[in-house]
Amino acid sequence: MTSDLYLTSTWILPLLLAITLHEAAHGYAALRFGDDTALRAGRLSLNPLRHVDLFGTIIIPGLLLLARAPFLFGYAKPVPVDFYRLNNPRRDMVWVAAAGPGANIAIAVAAALALHAAELLPGAGGRWVELNVLNLFRFNVLLAVFNMLPLPPLDGGRVAVGLLPDPIAAPLARLEPYGLFILIGAIFLLPYIGSQLGVDINIFNWLVGIPFQFLVDLIATLTGHV
Repeated sequence: MTSDLYLTSTWILPLLLAITLHEAAHGYAALRFGDDTALRAGRLSLNPLRHVDLFGTIIIPGLLLLARAPFLFGYAKPVPVDFYRLNNPRRDMVWVAAAGPGANIAIAVAAALALHAAELLPGAGGRWVELNVLNLFRFNVLLAVFNMLPLPPLDGGRVAVGLLPDPIAAPLARLEPYGLFILIGAIFLLPYIGSQLGVDINIFNWLVGIPFQFLVDLIATLTGHV
């Protein structure tokens, strides 16, 4: 029990920071391009309580931590954006969608740099701070990679809809109501079916795990950890 509480304590701040700044970045980008919906809704805030989603921010990460899952994931309440209020809806949608993952990558780089200082802190308190900073680094990379999958309603899907030609973008956009169901099936159902058939169908590792490790190694190298 004590080890579980300690593990949880090293993830709470990284999770809240990553998710809060991700959502706030969407709102600030939307405001920059003409849509003040998030501002009027009070969501242009760095207060995590304004962004916390009971299921996505607390229950899912909590269950994954308790189950000692090989990865941690969570999400916040989406910041409201009215794309039709943007100055140039199709072009600006790309920037608004990319702002969240972009913020996560910036935080990951900052955390990797801060890790040099955290590693110098003494004692058990220093180790706790180091784990928090390390988790902040890794979770932000994971959140950025996952959200850039080219499937609406994920940010990568909206970026793809904004950049692809209409014959491809239109059917992709129509997948948005079903995107999360497709994603859940791909991440959980396909590997289960594959395990029953003796076939490796680990979609999550192919689409997220491999790019995640590449970015972790790249940022670690650029920030002097390798």
